[in-house]
Order: sequence, then structure tokens, then C-alpha cells
Amino acid sequence: MPHTLFISDLHLSNEHPLSTELFYLFVADTASKAEALYILGDLFEYWAGDDDLNDTFHLSICSALKALSENGTRIFIMHGNRDFLMDAQLATACGATLLADPTLLDLYGTPTLLTHGDALCTDDASYQQFRTMVRSDTWRADFLAQPLAQRKAQIEQLRAQSEQSKRVKAMDIMDVNTESVNDLLRQHHYPRLIHGHTHRPAKHTHQVDGHDCERWVLGDWDSGTARTLRCDVGGLHWEEI
Repeated sequence: MPHTLFISDLHLSNEHPLSTELFYLFVADTASKAEALYILGDLFEYWAGDDDLNDTFHLSICSALKALSENGTRIFIMHGNRDFLMDAQLATACGATLLADPTLLDLYGTPTLLTHGDALCTDDASYQQFRTMVRSDTWRADFLAQPLAQRKAQIEQLRAQSEQSKRVKAMDIMDVNTESVNDLLRQHHYPRLIHGHTHRPAKHTHQVDGHDCERWVLGDWDSGTARTLRCDVGGLHWEEI
């Protein structure tokens, strides 16, 4: 049956060999049978800029996706909070199309809204301020003008600060805000919603202005287990990898 797959938050890097092994297995045995694959952010542990494409690890990941694309599976990649600096060179290397966040599409007859999910975590005010800053054209231009090694060092420092900050934040603050979700669903005329980021895989139902809207949350791959969300004409369901 024709179908489409969704994944997010793989956080691929040399430091996560099990996630990387699962990724190659997924590409070869599962994604190759799909019409399309949507990666909704955080494909990599971090992305310092497209001039890092010559890295051996990055080349291997991109080559696997490129081969998948050439085999007939259309690939779409959305920016996450860790790899928002992905650009056209990376997309070309993967044989993929970069998606805006959010993106609305018709999926086998059902309007479906895709987003990474971090913009919905509006209770985390400090993160939203940081997100606004680093997504600005000025910050991006200034950051990418620095040498690659310097950028990587800064990212490592920011990651360490982020991990420290998470230890003192309430868990609920780092989840999506219900009203922010409802507002997004309202703006796009009550579609089905798929997102990642929170690492809390589940299906939720939101009642918005008399409409029942499904919200599917994708899981991360850091724990050594991985799932993909499969969509076909019959609806959505999880598949273990």
C-alpha cells in the first residue's frame, strides 16, 4: 500500500553509534518501501553550517539519503532546534527538499500540518528568546562568517549550557503549551498535526472550536529504540525499527 513515513530527533553523530546503525537499517529496509520520508528536525546532533559537508560522518549520512532518493523515495527535511543552519547544499547532498516550519499538506486526503515542535514550547520563555535570536538573519550571517572550528566550539559550549539549564527546569515547561497548539491548529483550519522535539511519543486529541484534531508526537532515537510514524489512506500508526 502506498505510504509515507515520519521521523525526527535522530541526533545522529559519531558519539551515538547505535542510533546511526538504526538509521542505516531504517533507510535500507523500511524507508526504501515508502513513497516519501519526512524528517521533522534534528537529523544531526548539531549542524554548524553546510561547509561541514566534507566531514566523513556527514558524507556517509547524506550518501545514504541520496541513494534512497535516487531509488524513488522522496525526502523532505525540516529544520530542528539543533540543525536549523541546514541549507541548500545539505539538501542537495541528501537529494532532499527543505521544508518551511510549519508546512501544511494533503496526506492521502487528510490535511496534515508538520512542525518540528519547539516553537510550541512557549512556557519556556528563555528558550523562545534564544530561538528568536538565532533564527534572525543577522545572527545567522555573523555566526556563519566565523571559521568552522570556532563555530563548532561555540555550539559545544551552548549545548553544555542547555543541558545544565534543563536540569533545573520543570518538565512541563519543556513540553508544548496547549493553547499554542490550539492556536496553530486554528490558524490552519483544524488539521491533523505531526511534530517532534519533546521526545514524548504519543497520540493526543485537541478539541478546538468544536473540531477534534489529532496531534501525533514523534519520539527521539537517543535511547537506542526507534520508531517511525507510518501514514497511508487508512490513517497513522507506529512501526518499530
